[in-house]
Amino acid sequence: MAMTSDSGVAPDRSSSDEQNGVGLMRIVVADKSGIDRLNELGVDLAEYVKPVDNGIEVHAILSPGESQALRDMGFDVQDAISDQGDYAANVAERAATMRAVQALAASTDTLNVLRAEWFTSLDNQLFLNIEVKSSAGTDSTTALTASWDSGAGTEIGSGGTAAMSRFTDAGQYMYHRFSNPVAINAAPTKATITSNKGGSVTVDVSKWLGSPRKVTGDHPYVSDFVDHYMDPTEVTARFTSLAAEFPKLTQLIDLPYKTNGYRRQAQAQFGTATGSIVYVTSKAYGSEGGNDLSMSLVNPGAANAPLTVGVSGNSVTVRLATNGSGTITSTAAQVVASVNGNADAAKLLTASTYRGNAGAGVVAAAAATKLTDNLKAPASVSRDPFQMKVLRIGKHRDGSKVGVFLYCQEHAREWVTPLVCVESAERLLRNYAQDPNTRKIVDDLDIFILPVTNPDGAHYSMYDYNMQRRNMTNYCPASSADPANRNAWGVDINRNFSVGSVYDGYNGGSTSCTSDTYAGPSKLSEPEARNEVWLVDNFPNIKLSMNTHSYGGYFMWPPGAYKTAGREVLPRVDQGTEAFFWTSSDYILSRVQEYRGTAIWPGRTGPVTDVLYSAAGNSADEHWYNRGIIGWDFEVGADVYDPKTKRFTAVGFQPPFAEGHEEAMEFANGNIGILEVARAYATDKIQPKTAVKIVKQEPGATTFTFTTSEPANVYYTLDGSRPTFNSPKLALAGMREGVQNLTVNSNTTVNWFSVDIAGNVESNYKPDGNGKNYNKQTVSVQ
Repeated sequence: MAMTSDSGVAPDRSSSDEQNGVGLMRIVVADKSGIDRLNELGVDLAEYVKPVDNGIEVHAILSPGESQALRDMGFDVQDAISDQGDYAANVAERAATMRAVQALAASTDTLNVLRAEWFTSLDNQLFLNIEVKSSAGTDSTTALTASWDSGAGTEIGSGGTAAMSRFTDAGQYMYHRFSNPVAINAAPTKATITSNKGGSVTVDVSKWLGSPRKVTGDHPYVSDFVDHYMDPTEVTARFTSLAAEFPKLTQLIDLPYKTNGYRRQAQAQFGTATGSIVYVTSKAYGSEGGNDLSMSLVNPGAANAPLTVGVSGNSVTVRLATNGSGTITSTAAQVVASVNGNADAAKLLTASTYRGNAGAGVVAAAAATKLTDNLKAPASVSRDPFQMKVLRIGKHRDGSKVGVFLYCQEHAREWVTPLVCVESAERLLRNYAQDPNTRKIVDDLDIFILPVTNPDGAHYSMYDYNMQRRNMTNYCPASSADPANRNAWGVDINRNFSVGSVYDGYNGGSTSCTSDTYAGPSKLSEPEARNEVWLVDNFPNIKLSMNTHSYGGYFMWPPGAYKTAGREVLPRVDQGTEAFFWTSSDYILSRVQEYRGTAIWPGRTGPVTDVLYSAAGNSADEHWYNRGIIGWDFEVGADVYDPKTKRFTAVGFQPPFAEGHEEAMEFANGNIGILEVARAYATDKIQPKTAVKIVKQEPGATTFTFTTSEPANVYYTLDGSRPTFNSPKLALAGMREGVQNLTVNSNTTVNWFSVDIAGNVESNYKPDGNGKNYNKQTVSVQ
């Protein structure tokens, strides 16, 4: 740029190689002639023009001298948008980044193997799962390759080799993995993972999930109590009949908040062109008189007729206005105003233009059209608010036993899930008399089963729109409440809870009333969600829970939500609870596998945020963070592997019943497994045992951690003091990375104790007392 003027070229843009304070400056000119004048002067203008109150704002690259020269000529040169200080900061930041990238590229990365397992699934096909975190993983060019043997004593690579995928979430590197488990021909014992950055590691490959259990005993175990997909009316009737049949073992609890019900206002729409569409909505629900209403738009057949609205019984007649030649002149907006302004019509219905349109188009005459709520369920499905019921099962239902909450179908379209709850209840009650294991479960636990958490939406999914996810309550304004939007209304029950909500900035929920993840107008706005909260608040003996969803084959637990910025995750559970989740998962998922061989993948097992996505305001987080309830999430319906095509196929929300039946059976097995885990928790009197484990020793530093005989939290001190519950607690090293390692730089006395998930303290030590029977060991440093 060479700006010329009476004062000449500004020397500080051309006299040296330095930029001398050049900045991107704002200039305000009166009109475009000012821009033309700047161009004539040779000013270096950016391609930016914005109207402002006193003219037009343009941006120019100017030195201080050039800025002053323009001011001397009468131009309004304002402040800098950016200057050389910003440039210098950008250059410095880039240089630092480049140095880090170059240093990363020049160094060998470290590979941390998170999981390496083989497993069988269906038809005894073998699969391999490996997850590895690279210290250079933030570099998108980092590529990992895994090779494995074909059994003990064989060469690495003899079993196969496969590239790994880089897994990122919310823009952050998590780890490398296989997109799907790799089909293999033989169970491997070792695998080597190599990186294009130079890193390499060889690890043992273990078996995922225990061996299927052999059922023993003289009495047959009865199962298979579902033979078709069931709507909420049928499911609730089944639970009512079970309560009547087994009064000594059950209690039927009516939850306090009735749902809105399977009902809608009746509607009708007139016109096809957006600007001339009018739709009307009944004040009453369709089942309560809305379906009896009708409306017509009448051509009066006369010139200069006024727009009028008349009501006779349940019929609304709109006589349209005409001009001098008898042509209809009433616009959609005028019809809406007239209908809503007529006192008699307004008692019956509300008129609206189409999705907020101004309604300037002229409407067309239309014969009497009956309003309808468009609901198709048979009369056996009540249109009244729905009474949700929980079946409480247990020999001792007085709050003295550990409670377990099993609940299903928060999402309406997940038809398999209520069958899991029904099958679980049937098995517990019908096997109680003859199966010792079932009798122990029912005698030692207090079990609460809610088979359908979203009854209104589930009815709608089964009879009207099978992909309905939410309930049926419509919070949409007129701009989104026309009949064509009726499949887009409702609240996602599993986004309506109070912890980690979209209203707190967490990701995975929506504030749009037509979104499938709409969180509702506020936290806990929905009776369905409030019923869950009421149950766990009124029965504080509930310590464990399972929320069954579909599909995909997942087994998950909290945390379940994060804020996208920085991927700020809800506080992770402590390492003892995390270990309990993992240990329990091995048992529970082995019980799932017993039925037909389905293995839930290791990569689909873990905290929700690690293996699925962020689900703001979900119920498991609600119960864990507010009440300490150890809660899992099943996603039934694992992908099916086709050995011919060597591909996995998703089963969907509503597979053919033959597949849905199998899913219900295997995950009812899983529910029984959860109850067995809960009973072990409830009856656990065994104290944990721990030890110091030296991880690494080098001159001047020793790294150690703790091993535990069972899932337990470890409290420790390094300053010689007595450990208490206020002492540091052994933490997790990171996502899916196990427990943290501790490093000391001089000989250190480590004092510690542990407490398991059931509350048993190692060696009966009293952390709040004065005892000295805690563990003690000196960690030496070379």
